[in-house]
Amino acid sequence: MSQTPPFALDRETLEREAQMSFFRAGGPGGQHRNKVETGVRLFHPPSGIRVAATERRSQTQNRELAYERLIAALKKRNHKPKKRVATKPTKGSVKRRLDSKKQRSDTKRQRREMDD
Repeated sequence: MSQTPPFALDRETLEREAQMSFFRAGGPGGQHRNKVETGVRLFHPPSGIRVAATERRSQTQNRELAYERLIAALKKRNHKPKKRVATKPTKGSVKRRLDSKKQRSDTKRQRREMDD
């Protein structure tokens, strides 16, 4: 009965499917960050999701971060909410609702009679 999710979440499959590119990250970190392409961008063509990581000065750490973000985005996309099952209201709740409506209408009717 369990269906396979539309997008695989294991690292090996993602490494095969995702296109990785590197770029200069910019920001604080000095020449180690500014002259080396430490920013990592992943593009997952089957889903169209793009993620980037530029927080660290290490390309390897940024690659790990990018894969974590890609997996999180794919989990979000794979999630299918449970189908809602319609239920009938209980007899008690129907009675309470009708009683409160009757009480409200009585209140409004009394206001009308006073104004006339």
